[in-house]
Amino acid sequence: MIYHIVPRTDWESISGDLYRGDTLESEGFIHCSTAAQVADTANFLFAGREDLVLLQIDPARLTAEVRYEDGGDGRLFPHIYGPLEKSAVVRVTEFRPGEDGRFSFP
Repeated sequence: MIYHIVPRTDWESISGDLYRGDTLESEGFIHCSTAAQVADTANFLFAGREDLVLLQIDPARLTAEVRYEDGGDGRLFPHIYGPLEKSAVVRVTEFRPGEDGRFSFP
């Protein structure tokens, strides 16, 4: 599976069948494929945010190209080049930090 963290309002405001993040259309968007990547990314980019959802994406349902690329620390992150079809999202989960303010994989 591929995971993507997004503000709930961004996800709920999508009209049509395609999600286009800030850079998804032009240069792709880095996603996560492991629990550790999800937690690390959330704690680095979204510290203290309470308005997030975690999308679980089935790569077999994507028509866009997926490449696994080095995130700079030797770990491979899935990189989706093109729009994300809503039909590829198989689960949406509320994603909030714990009492200590840090995120962990739900």
